[in-house]
Order: sequence, then structure tokens, then C-alpha cells
Amino acid sequence: MTEFSIIERFCTNLGSTHGQTRLSVGDDAAVIAVPPGMELAISADTMVESVHFFPEINPALLGHKLLAVNLSDMAAMGAEPKWATLALTLPSVNEQWLGAFSSAVNNMASNYNVQIIGGDTTQGPLNLCINIIGLLPKGKALTRAGASSGDDLYVSNTLGDAALALGCINGDVQHNDLNLEQLRIAFDAPVPQVALGLGLLNIASACLDISDGLIADLGHIAKQSEVSFEIDIDQIPLSLEYQDYIVKGGNVDLALSGGDDYQLAFTSSSDHRAEIQKLSQELNIAITNIGRVVKVNNKAVALFSDDEPYVLKNKSGYEHFNG
Repeated sequence: MTEFSIIERFCTNLGSTHGQTRLSVGDDAAVIAVPPGMELAISADTMVESVHFFPEINPALLGHKLLAVNLSDMAAMGAEPKWATLALTLPSVNEQWLGAFSSAVNNMASNYNVQIIGGDTTQGPLNLCINIIGLLPKGKALTRAGASSGDDLYVSNTLGDAALALGCINGDVQHNDLNLEQLRIAFDAPVPQVALGLGLLNIASACLDISDGLIADLGHIAKQSEVSFEIDIDQIPLSLEYQDYIVKGGNVDLALSGGDDYQLAFTSSSDHRAEIQKLSQELNIAITNIGRVVKVNNKAVALFSDDEPYVLKNKSGYEHFNG
């Protein structure tokens, strides 16, 4: 197959269709119209074989995760995802692999009302990139810069399952008595919290998605907002599988420092507690208050258990090029 036949067969007519799309796949660039009173939120994520996913991964799961991590960026900004471009670098043409991957991308895009409007294909080591575009009311974007001392700190759903799954796969965690199949769902097929992000507009003071680990990512809010955090680790929400891991001798550290959660961490004034509880019920999403924002000090994130300082035993988060 040629580059253009791959595009025509596997990368055309994916996802939804939007009236604001003036030109889509087939020209040198896509053209979209921005509605009055709105502005664009734009993000890109790249996934590289053996860095972000295992070589033997099911291509359908890879298609799901590729779009999910980008949708999570839109959720963190409170943006409604609308368009995306897809760039594929493939070592060879495997039509069965491409069919499963393309179908999963199409399903995810359709489920979240996203239209794939362009991209590129090249030959080389397996590398996938999505550039995603969303819409926001002007001046309403959730950012990392709005947290204030006295705000509550929340996270959505549960943390740590993806990092625990990766530890089991890599052999760092003994998993004979753990439900690895259930844990792997969090690692292979994360669920982006788009509806929650939209619901947090006018409620959250700062927000991000947890991709590199809770502590490391909160450090970004701390820096941008010029604040610090105090976290009660006994309030960190954990799945039944993770709780089982703790019973068998593990600890909470992977939920604090592991990546790939793709849940939202956000701050909000105590005035909004009732609204947040209502939002949690309406969306059927667990939202847990795990700490507070304090005045900036020499530690971006301080951990406590039973009001005593807690020392993290693992590293504080994932970072590329850290040696």
C-alpha cells in the first residue's frame, strides 16, 4: 500500500462531523471556523513504542489510549474536544493492525464527538502523535495558575492502578495474588474525564490531568500559582485492587508518584463544596478532597499521614530525559 492509500483507507472519515469544519482530510491543511465568543484549546501528545506502550500491545487498545490521553488534556482545560489530526510513523504496512487501530480511533473519536481532520503517515519506528483542538468560552480556560491559599485539593476517581499494573508487568511488584487483568485496564484503556472538566468551569481555580504522577504534576500547579500543597495520604482514593496490594505489604507510594492515571486534580474554594458534591453525583464520578493549598514554602508538596509527615519511598514522578 502507498502512503495515500493508507490515508484514504484508514485515516479518512474518522469520528464525528462538525459544521465548523470548512476543509478536512484531502488538502494540505484543514480549515475550521471558530464560533463567536469562543477560543481554541490546542494540545499534542506523542506515544513511542517501548516508552509509552509495549510492542505487543493490542492495536485497538493503542488506538483507544492514543486518543484518550489527548482528550484528557482537553478535560484538564475545561475544553470541549472537537477536532484532531493524526500522525503515524509505521515500520511496515500491516493491514490487519491498521484496521484494528483505525477502528478504535474512530470509536473513541465518535464517542467524544471529535472529528479527525488531517495528519500524516511516514515509515520508521512505531510512533504515533495526535494534535487535538477543543473549544472554550473566551477567558474561561482552566489553568495551572489560579490556585490560592485556603483552596481545597481534589482528585477524580482512584489513583495508582496504572502504575501498579506497570510495576507488575516490569517485575518490580510481585503480583501472583493481585488481579493484574483488572489493573491493566487502567494502564491500557484510561477513561478521559471530559465531562468533569466541562463541569469544573467556573468551579475549579486550577486544574490539570495526572499523567506523570500526582506529586510531580501538583508541582506544576504549585509553581504556576506560587503556592504549596499539603496532602493527607490517608484520603487518597484507591481501587479495591490497590487496597489488596496494600494489605499484601504494599504502600500508597505508587498512587502518589506513579503516572498514567489520567484523572483530574483540581483546586477550588471551600465555597464550592456543595457544587462539587452535586457535580460528582450528576456525573457519577467520585471526587475526593485529599488536601489543601497553603502559602508557598520551601516544599511544593508536603505529605501527611495521621497528622505526621510521610516520606515518599519511591521517586516523585516520571520525566523524559532524566537519565
